[in-house]
Amino acid sequence: MALTGEDRAHLDRCFELAERGRRTAAPNPVVGAVVVRDGSVIGEGWHERPGGPHAETAALRAAGDAMGATVYVTLEPCSHHGRTPPCADALVAAGVARVVTGMIDPTDKVNGAGVARLRAAGVEVDVVGGEVERRARRANAGWLTLALRGRPHVTYKAAVSADGHTAAAGEGPRWISSPESRALVHEMRAASGAVVVGSGTALADDPLLTARDCDPPAERQPLRVVLDRRGRLPAGSRLVATASADAPVLIVRAPQAGGGEAPGVEVVTASGPADALCELGRRRIAWALLEGGATLATALLDAGLVDRLAVFEAPVDIGPGPGLFTHEATLPAPVEERRIGPDMLRIFEIQEP
Repeated sequence: MALTGEDRAHLDRCFELAERGRRTAAPNPVVGAVVVRDGSVIGEGWHERPGGPHAETAALRAAGDAMGATVYVTLEPCSHHGRTPPCADALVAAGVARVVTGMIDPTDKVNGAGVARLRAAGVEVDVVGGEVERRARRANAGWLTLALRGRPHVTYKAAVSADGHTAAAGEGPRWISSPESRALVHEMRAASGAVVVGSGTALADDPLLTARDCDPPAERQPLRVVLDRRGRLPAGSRLVATASADAPVLIVRAPQAGGGEAPGVEVVTASGPADALCELGRRRIAWALLEGGATLATALLDAGLVDRLAVFEAPVDIGPGPGLFTHEATLPAPVEERRIGPDMLRIFEIQEP
């Protein structure tokens, strides 16, 4: 459909509202909704957390009387009973005249049924598609990947020096990116269901992998996952020492691997990275942030298991060291570029959600 300037402004606002659920809505989608009548916004809402009101319901409640209004929403209204009643029914009952949605919900429970229910009740429905749909799919890449592929959406985060390395040879842990970039990484962790590293990174850096220094503070900590195929992670590591219900640790080993059992740490077996990610999918984890080194990242890239790259390029030279990975020449154009302090953050979509 051809969007008016007013339509675009209201849809932009929907996407802004949806982001308010970024940390808390998973594994559900982030959704924003705006109710407009006679050119004025009379209600806004977003989906905050599973089991809570959906965006459309929250916006209708805020509006009070939505008779004859237009409702803008980033995702097709649901048509099935889950923890909450169908949003399509709520919109019909409210007497709205028109619904503008960014994309069809492709999951089996909806897949156009919400739009069909609205149209059958005489509500005009416009499905925007195009760039708005791509924006909606990117916003909900985790939910879509979990629903359609049975695993979380994987973002590989890397800090890269100006001379193309992720670490200096022969040195211990060393910051490449700026404090501003590192603060953003903590925000990325806070919005992720899991942070994943390989045993090499866990041994070399002894990281915590928690979401710290967030504003506001993180509502929950991500599951900290170590792909420790050979059972090398020592009991004295900071990950093991800080394992608790508030900051859990999951170690994924090969079926024949050794290694002792550490208190407070859950250990599972998997035959490879794909099996490990499916295990996270079974736990309803929609977003995974991969912070491992180049070796693990390349293995997952080669297996088609990395969906997005977030590359922080720092204006520093560190000399000889490991490269980012071997796929530089095959990267698509970045979908986003922005300055984070002195660094440049580039986002690459490897697989469309």
